[in-house]
Amino acid sequence: MMVPKQPNRQDECSFTVKGATMPRITAERREAKRTEIVAAARRCFSRDGFHQTSMPDIAAEAGVSAGAPYRYFTSKEEIILTIAGDAFRLIFEPVERLADSTAAPTVTELVASALDTISGETVQDTSGNEVAVDELLRCVVQTWAEVLRNDEVRGPAAEGFEKVRTSIAGALRRGRAAGAVPAAVDPDRAARAVMGLLHGFLLQRVAFGLTDTAGFADDLHAGLIL
Repeated sequence: MMVPKQPNRQDECSFTVKGATMPRITAERREAKRTEIVAAARRCFSRDGFHQTSMPDIAAEAGVSAGAPYRYFTSKEEIILTIAGDAFRLIFEPVERLADSTAAPTVTELVASALDTISGETVQDTSGNEVAVDELLRCVVQTWAEVLRNDEVRGPAAEGFEKVRTSIAGALRRGRAAGAVPAAVDPDRAARAVMGLLHGFLLQRVAFGLTDTAGFADDLHAGLIL
């Protein structure tokens, strides 16, 4: 029988099982361990791919027991969703922020805002930890393949895509009204073009090693009138 005891520290308490006092994991420690497992999975996925990586592989990479990841995640798919969500937020949140906060951003400004995020060797994930950009983007590209076969991935991906696209379309609509975007431009179609430019660059970077984000942004400024 489990007999609860009073906390002996503000952030941690203990409980008794068969006479032995065991520490109860705190929310902070649990989140830290989840972060470690996600980081280990991201390294494995980047190196070996989603489907060539098993949960025991992730556990070994994280330096924990084979069953430990299941204390924090119900399945490998949940880890994939977590990594994909973090990656797409890091890439597209700057675009959405610019679209929502600027009176009349141009297409090139919107694209450049995402490129700035991935222009360095590392980027901070949503937990504040440094992540290799190449590692993150390799997981992004693999996630697109998952969209074709996994409804659990497709649903959130489609929802996120539409949210960003709608935000960009609204910004371009404001820009057209202000005269910063040509009147002939359809904001909804142009928003899809922005998303296409971003997706295309990310794929080229991962597949072909085209890492010149600054040059890509300069080409957009030189070649586009928007």
